[in-house]
Formats: sequence, structure tokens, C-alpha cells
Amino acid sequence: MSVFLTKLTLLGKLSTLSNTNNIASGKSFKLLCQSFLTISTQSDINYHQFKTFSTINYETKNRLAYITLNKPEVLNAIDGLMPKELSECVAKANDDPSVHVIVLAGAGKAFCSGYDLKYYAQNKNENAVQEMPWDSMKDYTSMKKNTEYFMSLFHSSKPTLCKIHGDALAGGSDIALCCDIILMANDARIGYMPARVWGCPTTAMWIYRLGIEKAKRMLLTGDKINGIEAEKLGLVLKSVPQEQLNDEVERLAQRMATVPINQLVMQKLVINQTLESMGLRTSQMFATLFDGIARHSPEGLVFKRRSETAGWKIAVKERDHGTYDWTADMPIEMEKKT
Repeated sequence: MSVFLTKLTLLGKLSTLSNTNNIASGKSFKLLCQSFLTISTQSDINYHQFKTFSTINYETKNRLAYITLNKPEVLNAIDGLMPKELSECVAKANDDPSVHVIVLAGAGKAFCSGYDLKYYAQNKNENAVQEMPWDSMKDYTSMKKNTEYFMSLFHSSKPTLCKIHGDALAGGSDIALCCDIILMANDARIGYMPARVWGCPTTAMWIYRLGIEKAKRMLLTGDKINGIEAEKLGLVLKSVPQEQLNDEVERLAQRMATVPINQLVMQKLVINQTLESMGLRTSQMFATLFDGIARHSPEGLVFKRRSETAGWKIAVKERDHGTYDWTADMPIEMEKKT
């Protein structure tokens, strides 16, 4: 609002100057125009400071910025708008000199259930699956944007803490794992089930958090694990009973918030550059490409068709339980042990 009012003031002065002798010299007029352009440019850069969000709730208090995924009616499922708004909220917190630490959470019963499969899988959607022959670079360009939006949490100058309750599944786990530190409820669940069919985690953060063998254990099964096992594997910092989660997050966030911002930024830069040196960007390039391939592979197209005909809930159940052969396009017949 202050930027807007400043523009109005400058416009008023320009109008006044046009009726005075000052305009003859051109000096005052030129200086005022330069000031107006500076303010206009600044307002364009910081437009998110005055923006409201439809999928996310943003608030600040006691040196903390609280970013809350806010679509509880669908377990905060990811739509076409949420990733961009998430990135804009992170930018807003980084531009606010009163904020030292960012806390990410989800409203309602879950952190984030992943991409909205009713929208992307059950319904016809060119953003998820193109008509054949498909353009892999078109898909990569689209998905790369979401990867970068999620990674705004990782690249944020200020520390990002993630609070997981309920589910952090599929694309929801992508978001969570981009944060610097994760705290999780014991009975919450995290996993990337699309690794079984129709997906690849585009941020590739499973590898960098777990190491090779444990990442394979998770991505070669697509299993979901609870907070206790996630802590044991080293995927999250700590798992606590649900009723203690809020207090646990607040204690850590407030402790970090007493550190000067420049100190927080320096420590985070030093640590993050090690992952960059280990090839994080290259891993994400391949993962994002493979995610597109997985959705357009023969098996991926069968999953999409199954979601459209039987409904996404049935397709997901068959995927997660391992009861459907996506290559043969038929239920799996398992011989009973005698």
C-alpha cells in the first residue's frame, strides 16, 4: 500500500510541475520521473509482499513466518497454483527483515497428500499426460517449474522447518524434503508411492537425505513409513507424539530465531553448497525427465486409463498394494503357498 501511495504522490507532483516554470529547465521533471520509475520497478519486484494467496495461508509472529498449505478439504492436494504460491510465500518471508525462520505446515488432517489425482489422473489433463506422440521437452519444462518452486524452500536464504502430521505423500513428500529440517508426528506417514508406477520424485531429495541404499529401499518399493521409522532411517530430524509436535517445532524455530539473520544465511549456504557440489541439479534434471517418461510409458498410460475408467482411488489402491500388473494390464494372480 505504501508503494501505491508513493506512486500517487509522485503523480500529483508531476501534474503540479507541468504547470510551473520548473518544467522549462527539465531538471526537476527528469529527477521526478527517475524517482517514479525506481518506485515502479521496486513495486513490480516486491509485488508478492501485497499479494493474497488462494491455496496457502501466510502469517508472521515473533520472528517466524508461518506458511500453511490451505486446502484441507482435499488434504492439501497439489493443484496447478499451489507450487507457485508456495514459492512466492518463501520469497515474501525472505524479503521481510523481521523474519528469521520459516515454518511450513498443512491445514486440517494432513500435511499434503500429493498431486490432486482426480484432477491430474482421473480427468483428461494435458498437463499430466499428453496425446501421443508426446513432447518430452514440453513436459520437462512444465515439471521443472514445479521442481524449482518446491526447491525455493531449499534455496531460501532463511532456514525452513517442516512440520508433518497426517500424510506427506508423493508430491507432498517432495515439498517436505526440500525443507532444511523436518519434524514429524509418530503416526504420520511419508512415502513416494508413484515410484511403483506413474512417477519419479523430481526433487531427488530422497537420495541426498538417506544415502544410496536407504533411498533404494524407499524408491524401489514405493512404501509409506511412519514418523518413528523415518527418524530411524535419518529421513527426518525427529519424530514425536502428535500432541507434542507443535511445541517441538516452536521450540526449535524460536531457538533458531534468536540467531542473527546473516549468521543463519551463512551457515545454510555452507551446508547447501555441499549438495550442489555432489550433483544435486543434475540429479533433479534426470528425475524430472524420468517423471515425464514414467507418466507416458506403456505402464504409465495404463495407470492413467485405469484411473479414468475405474477411478483414481481404485487405481492407487491397486498400485500401492501391488495387486495390478501394469505391463499386462490385468490383476496379478498370485499362487497360494501350500
